[in-house]
Amino acid sequence: MSIKPAWVRPLAWLATAFALGVIVFGAFVRLSNAGLSCPDWPTCYGQVTWPTHHAAIAAADAAFPQRPVAVHLAWREQVHRFIAGTLGVLVLLLALGATWRQRGPRWTVIAAALAAAGGIWLYMGGERVYSSALAAIAIALPVLAAWRLRRAAPWKVLSVALGLIIFQAMLGMWTVTLLLKPAIVTSHLLGGMCTFALLAYAALRLSGAGTREARVRRLLPWVVLGLLLLTGQIFLGGWTSTNYAALACGTDFPRCAGNWWPAMNFHQGFILWRDVGVNYEGGILDEAARAAIQMTHRIGALVVFTYGLWLAWRAARAGLKKQGTMLAVLLCAQVLLGIGNVVLGLPLAVATAHNAGAALLLFTMVWLLACTQRPPAQREY
Repeated sequence: MSIKPAWVRPLAWLATAFALGVIVFGAFVRLSNAGLSCPDWPTCYGQVTWPTHHAAIAAADAAFPQRPVAVHLAWREQVHRFIAGTLGVLVLLLALGATWRQRGPRWTVIAAALAAAGGIWLYMGGERVYSSALAAIAIALPVLAAWRLRRAAPWKVLSVALGLIIFQAMLGMWTVTLLLKPAIVTSHLLGGMCTFALLAYAALRLSGAGTREARVRRLLPWVVLGLLLLTGQIFLGGWTSTNYAALACGTDFPRCAGNWWPAMNFHQGFILWRDVGVNYEGGILDEAARAAIQMTHRIGALVVFTYGLWLAWRAARAGLKKQGTMLAVLLCAQVLLGIGNVVLGLPLAVATAHNAGAALLLFTMVWLLACTQRPPAQREY
């Protein structure tokens, strides 16, 4: 059996769009405080969907007295899991398409899928240790398959993406079991963004993105630097959100609670790993620690905005006018959305759009990365 690239390429774009949808809907779930609306995983109050009828709700409340059913929140969390699961299936198909022509990598990917399924089954049966061991194997196998794959980088990326999305599922489970621990929730956000970036890169390269022009390829190190800065800023945005620090300065901008440099506790604000067993819903940090997170995020935004505008100008001058224009427009929109989050008191629609803007900025940077590399070799098609 032969999997043709003509079949893989559109599926890669579909998976990229799906990954964007998962990111945006996940932001909606998190920002609407629905992250713990299903106290178990992968079921919701023991159901495939969520309790809706009075009898089912009463039974769920009895089984989980610490988390009464809130139907208007539970559906958001479980639908997010359904969408993420669909993305996982798409990525599995892509990994199979990338590895099918080589027996070893193909069976390694199949073994990874079976190990992931077995790990979920064991977890639901209460076998946490064996479940974690199978999950670790499932994460490592697609990376091994990519290393053994005798194909170009985009195909390897599709195999690696499978391991990453299995790790994402583990982070989603830990988000619930560790009660919205900021380090886990932020890692879950970064993992989603990374999955999106890998799929976008593979789709772009398989679509022929690249150039032989030296003036364009000279931009590559500057694009890589921009990508690193943007990744750091996305982390700061996630850390701000998961520590409930978005309104640490009230609705004051550009000052913070009436001060240009308020009282801040950077040490407490950036302790990455805190106690297990604590419910982090609503946040546990004091005002000074949250202010430190918020101000760091603002400073990071200024750095990324300034550098990004310069990079957009350089890209346009080098002949990448569409990419440069898109980067400049998205940077301006993202700053306005960030300011709107503060002065409007974090409305759900604006906050969700701010997360979507970060994902679109990441796509634009990945687009620039693909376009500043050499053209794909014939074996990449």
